[in-house]
Amino acid sequence: MTVMDEMEGVLAILEKDLRAYYFKPPNISWGILFPIVLALSFSLRNPEGLRELAPGLIAMTALFGTTSMEAIVITFEKRVGALERLQLAPITDVSIIIGKVLGGTVFGLIISLVMTVLVTMFLGAAITNLPVFTLTLLLTLVVHSALGALVAVSVKEVFEAQTLSNYFRFPMIFLCGIFLPLEKMPIALQYLARTLPLTYSVETLRASMSGHLGNSMLNILILSIYSVFLLVSSVMFFRKNQDN
Repeated sequence: MTVMDEMEGVLAILEKDLRAYYFKPPNISWGILFPIVLALSFSLRNPEGLRELAPGLIAMTALFGTTSMEAIVITFEKRVGALERLQLAPITDVSIIIGKVLGGTVFGLIISLVMTVLVTMFLGAAITNLPVFTLTLLLTLVVHSALGALVAVSVKEVFEAQTLSNYFRFPMIFLCGIFLPLEKMPIALQYLARTLPLTYSVETLRASMSGHLGNSMLNILILSIYSVFLLVSSVMFFRKNQDN
């Protein structure tokens, strides 16, 4: 197998998944509406503070857009045997996982861009450092798509994947600085938040929209490390469960 063969396999998986699973109106609308509804519910006491939630809204959209569909797609294909048939193709397990992760990444990118347009048009938010914003958003999508893949390859049923995903997603929403700044949390929760990748995504997206970059480069490095770690872990669990 050559590198070109592997790349063709990855692109074939990506194209098939986007066409068969992701690009459905209910999936797109849910990925956008859920963060908006959640943000509105928290902003009722302070409507003027909604603009400050703009970076968190984008991060939440990336989180739910990637993990939700990623867990469903992989687990469903395991259930019906499609993933086993995919393994008969002349590509490696690494390429299969990368293809699956890219599907969630592309889908999450589309709905995240829609959310970005909405918050800039209607909330008056602005992106002051486009390169940092773009890189952070892409890393956020890869990290959480890989997290969704890791969850999916670790279980057998779709409902198990969804339940396990919620154990990660909802704590991240409330601990990662989307609605409440980290410095206002108890010290123990601040340490816990620092173990969650979404914390670094929210901080850096906020920095790229405020102009005060601060620790953005360090956060981007941490997100890169999370990306590699979760991708490698997904491949390892995928192989382990196939052996079982």
